[in-house]
Amino acid sequence: MRWVIRGLIGVVLLAVATVGGGYLAARSSLPNYEGRVAVTGLRGPVEVMRDRHAIPHIVADSREDALFGLGYVHAQDRLWQMEMSRRIGHGRLSEMLGAATLPVDRLLRGFDFRAVAQANLDRASDETKAGFEAYARGVNAYLETREGLLPPEFLILGVEPAPWRPIDSAIWTKVMALDLSTSWFAELQRYALSDRLDPAQLEDLFTPIRSPLQNGILDLESAGVPPPGQAPVQDGARPQASSAASNNWVVDGQRTATGKPLLANDPHLSLAAPSVWYLAHLSWPGTNVIGATFPGLPAVVLGRTDRIAWGFTNTGGDVQDIYVERIDPSDPNRYATPTGSAAFEVREERIKVKDGPDEVLRVRRTRHGPVMSDVYGPAAAATPAGHVLALAWTALAADDRTLDASMRLMEARDWTSFLGAMRLFHGPQQNIVYADTAGNIGFVAPARIPLRARENRLRGYMPQPGWRAEYDWQGWVPFEDLPQVLNPASGMMVTANNRIVSAEYPHHLTFEWQESYRAERIVALLSEREKHSLQSFQTMQADTVSLMARRLLPRMLAANQTATTARLAQTMLSSWDGDMAADRPEPLIFYAWYRELTRMIYADELGERFEALWRERPRFIDRVLSGPAAPWCDDITTADASESCDDLLRRSLERAMEWLAERHGGEAQRWRWGDAHIARAKHRPFGEVEPLRRLFDLTAQVPGGSYTVNVGHVRLADAEAPFVDGHGPALRAIYDLDDPENSVFITSTGQSGNVLSPHYADYLADWRDVRYVPMTTRPETFAVGAIGRLLLEPARAP
Repeated sequence: MRWVIRGLIGVVLLAVATVGGGYLAARSSLPNYEGRVAVTGLRGPVEVMRDRHAIPHIVADSREDALFGLGYVHAQDRLWQMEMSRRIGHGRLSEMLGAATLPVDRLLRGFDFRAVAQANLDRASDETKAGFEAYARGVNAYLETREGLLPPEFLILGVEPAPWRPIDSAIWTKVMALDLSTSWFAELQRYALSDRLDPAQLEDLFTPIRSPLQNGILDLESAGVPPPGQAPVQDGARPQASSAASNNWVVDGQRTATGKPLLANDPHLSLAAPSVWYLAHLSWPGTNVIGATFPGLPAVVLGRTDRIAWGFTNTGGDVQDIYVERIDPSDPNRYATPTGSAAFEVREERIKVKDGPDEVLRVRRTRHGPVMSDVYGPAAAATPAGHVLALAWTALAADDRTLDASMRLMEARDWTSFLGAMRLFHGPQQNIVYADTAGNIGFVAPARIPLRARENRLRGYMPQPGWRAEYDWQGWVPFEDLPQVLNPASGMMVTANNRIVSAEYPHHLTFEWQESYRAERIVALLSEREKHSLQSFQTMQADTVSLMARRLLPRMLAANQTATTARLAQTMLSSWDGDMAADRPEPLIFYAWYRELTRMIYADELGERFEALWRERPRFIDRVLSGPAAPWCDDITTADASESCDDLLRRSLERAMEWLAERHGGEAQRWRWGDAHIARAKHRPFGEVEPLRRLFDLTAQVPGGSYTVNVGHVRLADAEAPFVDGHGPALRAIYDLDDPENSVFITSTGQSGNVLSPHYADYLADWRDVRYVPMTTRPETFAVGAIGRLLLEPARAP
C-alpha cells in the first residue's frame, strides 16, 4: 500500500509538473513590454510606454514611424484577432476551420474585397499609402523579432501567421462596411416575403418609422419584377449585423459647468473576446491623438486630439440595392440591359478547405455588381427562374476614398479640416458629432448616398429591375446636401440610429431608421439639467430606463388577467418604472411576456420563416396593440376570426410565467434580470466550441435592454438563451473639451487578446459597472505606474 500511495503521488506530481511546464511554455507567448528592440523599417526611434491600464503611448518623430509603432503593438497584443480579421476579409476561413465556414468564405469571395481594397489603395494619396505600408512593416517587425510561442489559438489550430500586407488592413474596412450596411439584406427579406404578406403588412413589419412613399413602392408587377422563389431568409454566411444601436451626443458650453463642450459616444457592435476595439495614443510632431483603434487598421477611428473630439453612430444609409437581372433566353452567358444584352463578367475562386477537397466557385458580375445568387444561399433561393440577383454597393467602388479620410481625420485641427476629411469619407454612412476646444460643436453624416431617379418607384425598398434605365443610380447626393450643422441654436446634438432628417429633406437616405426610444431618453436627460459635467454624462451612459417598456406596458396591462400567476405579474409590473435593473424581477417578467406576445402576433403570418425574422420590432407591436394594425392579432391558422389582442395578451403572459417558473423557480419575487441578461463577449472561433468557450469567452451580468441608453441587446429567437446580450457598447468614451486630459474611455474586455494575459479581461468589471480609465496624453500622467517602456530602434545595416 505504501508503494501504491507513493506511486499515485508520483503520478500526480508528474501531471502537475507537465501541466505547469505547459503553462509556463504557453506564457512565453505573452509579449515583452520592456527593453530595446532593433527592427527594420524604421527611420527613427519609437518609444512605447504602456500605462497602468496597458494602454500604449507611442511617441515618434514622424507619422509613419508612429503608425509603425501601432502595427507593432497591435501585433503584440492582438495577433490572433488580426489573423481572424484578415482571413474573414479574404474569404480564407475554411482552409483553417473546415467546411463549416464555407458559407462565409463564399459570400466574402463573392464581394471580391481583395480586388476592391487593392483598387482603393492604388488610388489613395501618397501619404495614406505610406501610412499603411509603415503599419504593415510594424506588424512584420514584431513577427520577425518575437520570442517564445505564438498565442494559444495558433498552436491549437496549427496556424502560422503570414507577413502582413497593406491590403490586409484595407480589406478590413470593407468587412466593417458590410457589418454596418444592412439595406441589401432588408431588401432581400422583404422580397422573399412579398409572396406571403401584402404591401401594408410588409411596411408594418419592416418599417419602424413609416416611409413617406406611397404603398405603390411595393408594386413589383408594375416594375416588371417577377415574384420571388420560395426562400429562406437567413443564412449563417452573413456576419452579424449591427442591428440596433449606438449613441452619441454633444453639448456646447452654454450647457456645461465649464463653459466648454462635452461629447459622449458609445458605439455598439458585437461583443467579442477580445473587444473589437484597442485603445492607443499616438504622438508625432504637430499631432497628438488618442482613442479607439481597430487592430489591423492604421488609424485612431474614434477619439480626440489636443483640439478636437469626434464620435460615430451608424446612420444605416441606403447604399446597397439588389437588382433582378434577366438572363438572355437565347444565351445564358448574357443578361438584359437597357441597351441590349451584355455578357456576364465571370471569374473563378478556389477555396481551400481543411480536411476536404478545394471548392471552385464560379462568380458572375453584372454592370451593377456581383451576382449574390451565386454566393449566398437565401439570394439563390429567392431568385425567380430565368434571373439572377446582383448587388450594387458604394463600398465596391474602385475610387472609394475612405482610407484617405481615416488618415486626415487624425490630423484635423478644427471644423474646416475635420469637414475636409469627412468629404473623403465615402462609407459606411455615419452620424458624426464634433466638438473643439474653441467651443464649437457640429454634426455631419458623410457618405456616398446614391441618387435615385424620381421615376424609380421602388427607391431601394425592394429589388429593382436591372434592365430598366430609370432604376439605375443617377450619381451621389452632393456632400453639401448631406445632413450637417455647426453650432445649432439648441446647443446640443443627439443621435442614436434614429431618423436624423425631417420628411421635407429632399433626398432619400434610408428606410432603415431605428426606433427613437434611446434618442428621446438622451434628450430628456440632457434637458433635466441646466449644466452638465463629466459625471452627469457618465450617469447618462449608465442609464437603464426603457422608454420602449414605458410606452408598451399601459396597453399590455389593460387586458384583464385571469390566471393567478398572471395577476401577480400584472401587479408587479403596474408599479414598475421601466428601469431594466439587473437585480429586479420586473425586467425579466416584461421581456418574457413580450417575447411570447411577439411570437403569437406574427408567427402565424410568417410560418416557417418566423424564426429567421423574429425580432423585437416594438414600433410594429405598438401599432398592433394600438389598433391600426389589429388584424395581426387574429391567428390565421385557426377558423376563429374573433381572436383579439387582449386574448393574446392574456395567453402570452400565462405562457411566459410558466416558462419563467420552469427556468428560475416558482417565486417570482426572487427572479433577477441579471440571471438571464448576461453579456457574453464571444471568442472567434472558440466561442462556438465546448469546452474551449468556457476558457476564452467572457461573461458578466448586466442591466439594460435593447432600447435603453446603456444598451444590452436580446435575441428573442434564441431558444436556449433569448436574453443573453451579445451586442452592446464595446466602447464608451466621454470627451471634456475644457481640458481634454480629463476625458475618459473604456472597452468591454481588456487590451490583450491572449487569454493567458492579466490584461485579457481586466476592463470587464469596470465596463459592466460603467466606470472608465483616463484618456491621458501627458507623459507625467501616463508614466505613473506604467507597466513597461519599450524602445524600438532602427536596425543597423549589416
